[in-house]
Amino acid sequence: MEQIELRQDIGFGRVEELPQADQELVRMSIAATDNAYAKYSEFRVGAALRLKDGTTLIGANQENASYPAGLCAERAAIFAAQSQYPDQPIVTIAIAARNVKGLLAKPVTPCGICRQVMLEIEQRYHTPIRILLYGTQGVYVINGVETLLPLSFIGEDLK
Repeated sequence: MEQIELRQDIGFGRVEELPQADQELVRMSIAATDNAYAKYSEFRVGAALRLKDGTTLIGANQENASYPAGLCAERAAIFAAQSQYPDQPIVTIAIAARNVKGLLAKPVTPCGICRQVMLEIEQRYHTPIRILLYGTQGVYVINGVETLLPLSFIGEDLK
């Protein structure tokens, strides 16, 4: 059987090494954790995204006692952007998380559903989304969601 090698290139560094606009997006994602409704898990996630025209929006996770009824921060921000600015591609998204002890040291990664949603947004606009995953130890910089979702399932697969 033939083996296929998958390779992901992910940057890692200090927030201060990012361009100023990305540093601001990371700060916005950290601040957005304050808007989370995390009554059950006490795990607060914030997302901030920048559209091609420079508009920024935030999202925060929203829990519910019926867990599937909640919404992740990433999708909250993405769906707000798509509802309000449907003609604008997302160029960058920053994500941060904290628990009862504070901001996470290791960067948090999006769940599978959020990765799929980001993939569809990239496909829709033919624009890769730059992903900034913040942790107090540093920031992962990922150029395109396919790095997080190799062998992905896309709309073309339905045909």
